[in-house]
Amino acid sequence: MLGRNTWKTSAFSFLGEQMWAPLWSRSMRPGQWCSQRSCAWQTSNNTLHPLWTVPVSVPGGTRQSPINIQWRDSVYDPQLKPLRVSYDAASCLYIWNTGYLFQVEFDDATEASGISGGPLENHYRLKQFHFHWGAVNEGGSEHTVDGHTYPAELHLVHWNSVKYQNYKEAVVGENGLAVIGVFLKLGAHHQMLQRLVDILPEIKQKDTRAAMRPFDPSTLLPTCWDYWTYAGSLTTPPLTESVTWIIQKEPVEVAPSQLSAFRTLLFSALGEEEKMMVNNYRPLQPLMNRKVWASFQATNEGTRS
Repeated sequence: MLGRNTWKTSAFSFLGEQMWAPLWSRSMRPGQWCSQRSCAWQTSNNTLHPLWTVPVSVPGGTRQSPINIQWRDSVYDPQLKPLRVSYDAASCLYIWNTGYLFQVEFDDATEASGISGGPLENHYRLKQFHFHWGAVNEGGSEHTVDGHTYPAELHLVHWNSVKYQNYKEAVVGENGLAVIGVFLKLGAHHQMLQRLVDILPEIKQKDTRAAMRPFDPSTLLPTCWDYWTYAGSLTTPPLTESVTWIIQKEPVEVAPSQLSAFRTLLFSALGEEEKMMVNNYRPLQPLMNRKVWASFQATNEGTRS
């Protein structure tokens, strides 16, 4: 587990890179920050990252993320369109260790890679994707479904290029971001994920990066495109409530060895005390008065196989 001083030195370069420092410095008040979850397994195993060991929220925040999705309480919306995903593998730039997770960056200067349709009114350009994971396979995802926690979760982050000039503006703007969330579960070896796993030794320490060959992140998406969607926030400071979340119903399978490779990364930089990069997820937030919409009709089947 990271100590507070280590967290300050190892992660704020990541926050600054994402233009989060200015908002992080604003006054924040304690709030409800861990709801009904298998918050049980988090606290009983002392797994919370130091960033979340004190209540953190935005003043007046009413749509914070992540949340527990209640399958039966989600509302089917027949007006929800299919999500259109089009990624240009050549727009993939590099992979790097942010000090909190590993992230793959994309060239967002054009419309080459992005999403539209679904719950979105505009085209959103792909900025980056990253993962959240736990120290053990019993948990690590940020969102949960009916209280079930997955070992890891993939986030593909997009910004509204019709309404805003750049990503930094979109982060703090209304309907600025759209994030696709994909759950990872233990199962078969994932061939395309292995391309990322093979590069991880090159970015073991904080602030290290490596070049990437063309990579199409749609290869990390499930075959079933059913999804839940809700209005939420970033899950890292500044926690701005600018995100339309699109959570895929179907998880993707990855091998245990591939998840284990994530845990070989470090929060720390070269020369610092080594701190294993695990449990880099935010605790659940209260749903409050929000609705979770579904692109599919609920059946007797659950989300897990």
